[in-house]
Amino acid sequence: MTAQSSGSRVDTSRPHPARVYDWLLGGKDNYPVDQEVAEKLPPESRLNALRNRAFMHRAAAWLARQGIDQYLDIGTGIPTAPNLHQIVQDVVPTARIAYVDNDPIVLRHAEALLISSPEGATDYIEADVRRPGAILDHARTFLDFSRPVALSMNALMHFITDEEEPYRLTRTLIDALPSGSYFMFSHGTTDEHPHLVQSVTSTYRKGEISLRMRTRAEVEPFFDGLELVEPGIVTATHWFKGTPPPEAELSGFYVGVARVPGA
Repeated sequence: MTAQSSGSRVDTSRPHPARVYDWLLGGKDNYPVDQEVAEKLPPESRLNALRNRAFMHRAAAWLARQGIDQYLDIGTGIPTAPNLHQIVQDVVPTARIAYVDNDPIVLRHAEALLISSPEGATDYIEADVRRPGAILDHARTFLDFSRPVALSMNALMHFITDEEEPYRLTRTLIDALPSGSYFMFSHGTTDEHPHLVQSVTSTYRKGEISLRMRTRAEVEPFFDGLELVEPGIVTATHWFKGTPPPEAELSGFYVGVARVPGA
């Protein structure tokens, strides 16, 4: 594995979405300031995080079965086994996975935990989705953009406000992908939990974390110009292919997988 850092230090005085999410998944790599936010979220938040993680496992395994052997995972979060590369390399041992996150603590754990299969490789860069050009510049040194790449952006863009242009940022990344690539995406929503809108939003706001949950109609533009894979844009427990269906439950995430057309 290789890794690149901006040299920034972990700020334990403010909560970070990656560490709050780690707590929701039952992880231990978070601080009291993160726990304070997470513990104030409604109980459904923990279940929704687990359902979203399970979607990632199913989608990544399906992409690997399609022969995709290169992955750019932005918003990686603190490693929680099985990680994306473990899912993928179980199917395609030679796969290469580039991880990206903007929390320095993720880098610390990446250096210790993101160990590739002998045949494949993993890479890590500390970077922010708000600077897609920097992400792509580094990714091109590790992944071959003349061949299909799977871009994974899970539980990330609801932390990007409208003013930060989430659709433009995502489109910049997708436009860099060659034909035959895939986009794996999940986004927070309160469509199925309308009674939780105020409590979830205010809890993150008090923690000084920007949060912009989006409706299905607002999630659809992230997939503009792409070929959606069946079953399309659905809530997390309704996306599965080639596996038994998970239990259908209410979800706090819209998810989808789409193909970059042209090949």
